[in-house]
Amino acid sequence: MKKKSPLPASSSSRKILRFALTGGLILTLGILAAIYALAAPRSAFALSAPTPTSTRRAWAIFEDLTKQTYTPTPTHTPTPTFTYTPTPTFTLTPSPTFTHTPAPTAIPPTPAPPRVSNSGGKRILVDISEQHLYAYEGNTLVYSFVASTGMNNATRVGHFSVLNKIPNAYGSTWDIWMPNWLGIYWSGTLQNGIHALPILSNGQTLWEGYLGRPISYGCIVLGTYESKLLYDWADIGTPVDIQP
Repeated sequence: MKKKSPLPASSSSRKILRFALTGGLILTLGILAAIYALAAPRSAFALSAPTPTSTRRAWAIFEDLTKQTYTPTPTHTPTPTFTYTPTPTFTLTPSPTFTHTPAPTAIPPTPAPPRVSNSGGKRILVDISEQHLYAYEGNTLVYSFVASTGMNNATRVGHFSVLNKIPNAYGSTWDIWMPNWLGIYWSGTLQNGIHALPILSNGQTLWEGYLGRPISYGCIVLGTYESKLLYDWADIGTPVDIQP
């Protein structure tokens, strides 16, 4: 096996020289780069750094701005809005219902007429338990009518007679008219009797539809037609018997 011969001296020298030149070039470039890098910040700082004069001017402007007096804009006070208050509605209050308070019929007191004989044999019987009126002539039943007596036993029981006859009596205590009035007994200064369904001052018939039950203030109440028949038939002095 043959041994390799060493490189000639001239070839090695050239490589060393080339390496030295390359290294020197790189070193030179590095030095230049470092110099540039050190020089560039100073220039930028020199360009951007404010002079003492400009700093004082900026601070003075800032002081002027802080010394300005702030005048607030007056706040807007809104005009009060109109509040609608509704007019209270009218509430209809119904009139109180008519209360039937037992009391004698209001008839202007008049002297009791003298009793007359019952020669005709007429007689009136009022039965409170039956709420019925019977009219007899002798032993003959002439009329039989549904009736209404006083509430709470306001109609007195006993033997009476027809004291007076008034075509349309007025009861001032209750402001009512009582057609076909037959007075039968006194109760204090007032008189109770037999009459038709009473009429209020406004023309309304009182107790209509309630005959046959105790509804009056003490009188014996008949229907309008029936009371007219009895009024025309009875005489002053005709006996009236009221039984419980």
